[in-house]
Amino acid sequence: MDPGVEFLGHNLPYPIFISCMTGGSEKGFLANRELARAAQITGLPVGMGSIRILFEHPELAPHFRLKELAPDVPVLANIGGVQVREEEHARLFEWVKRLEVDALVVHLNPGQELFQPEGDRDFRGIKAAIGRLCEGSPVPVIVKETGFGIRPAAVRELFELGVAFVDLAGAGGTNWVTVEAYRLPESERGPAEEFRDWGLPTALLLAALNEPPPGREVPPAAAPGGEPGGSRVLASGGVRTGMDVAASVALGARLAGLALPFIRDVAVGGAEAVVARVERQKAVVRAVMVLTGSRTLAELRSGKHWLDPDFRAEVDAFREAEAPRVPTAGSNDSNG
Repeated sequence: MDPGVEFLGHNLPYPIFISCMTGGSEKGFLANRELARAAQITGLPVGMGSIRILFEHPELAPHFRLKELAPDVPVLANIGGVQVREEEHARLFEWVKRLEVDALVVHLNPGQELFQPEGDRDFRGIKAAIGRLCEGSPVPVIVKETGFGIRPAAVRELFELGVAFVDLAGAGGTNWVTVEAYRLPESERGPAEEFRDWGLPTALLLAALNEPPPGREVPPAAAPGGEPGGSRVLASGGVRTGMDVAASVALGARLAGLALPFIRDVAVGGAEAVVARVERQKAVVRAVMVLTGSRTLAELRSGKHWLDPDFRAEVDAFREAEAPRVPTAGSNDSNG
């Protein structure tokens, strides 16, 4: 039995990654160091918070040099979609090289930005900017949401632009609109609270992309295979347990990512607490593989799955809603 998976040229022992979280502050610096230490011990990829701050404060570069602490695992830099549009890509690529990272993650967070007093409000041209970034980047580009999910049609568009992996980062975990609400005066928090249940759940998006509907052998919107190992889709957003990791892989994900559980572990026990959580999750993944007769993650991913009838109905309804609309005679629907 082999629970390993190839990712960014590295052979990982398990399909888990430490998602992008923090950086640029003293506490963020300390958290990143512990996360990087844990990544090196466990052999898992680790992401960092947005490197946007380095364009104005290059002296903070040591906060983001995780490769020095995790030389043997994939390290992921992180930048916002708006910055990809506005910043010179040559400067961004220079930081990618200086930090010696293995991939560049572009995060999409319009929901969060809309409720930041200083947030961005103009999201035009970001898709085209990502395409240009992919053309010139010295490392693979990954695109992720930040807790509200990426629709299957957008996933396919991103792959066509040259994106190497898409992290769905769906609803089910941290909601950044409600997080931003805590920064607002109490009297102004009402609109943000109405978005507490906003977003597309990670499991729904995975199933819509990868699970064939009843009576069909092939899913209608499966992500292209890409490099050896199959799926180019990553799953984060509400992933908490080893069973969540196994289910994510079974539904088609290459890797499953966690953020909040690991940052809480860092706060109470440093890298050792992160390692302990990974060990628990690894035990669950291995047990799931044994009990399903899956010798590899590819077998777990391609095996037959039974979906709860209510969940299956939700997936089918979502697919129907996502299907391209055919304009009827006399229609003014310019979107088709």
